[in-house]
Amino acid sequence: MEIKILGTGCSSCKALYASVEKVVKEMNLDATLVKEEDLEKIMSYNVMSLPALVIDEKVVAKGRISESEIKNLLNGNK
Repeated sequence: MEIKILGTGCSSCKALYASVEKVVKEMNLDATLVKEEDLEKIMSYNVMSLPALVIDEKVVAKGRISESEIKNLLNGNK
């Protein structure tokens, strides 16, 4: 599974990355975590609010999300 955090490096983007990293470790998932900060690449996902969470090239969430929401999203993509 490939998980991307789309964001320009703001505090919300960093917080989402840290939360996803924590949840991936807790769930012992075999996942690659990528922080995408290139604006052109972010725009290719057609998202207007950041941060955004992408799992296997599908945008699954935008904005601030909780760890429990992250767990639910990752459980649905195992």
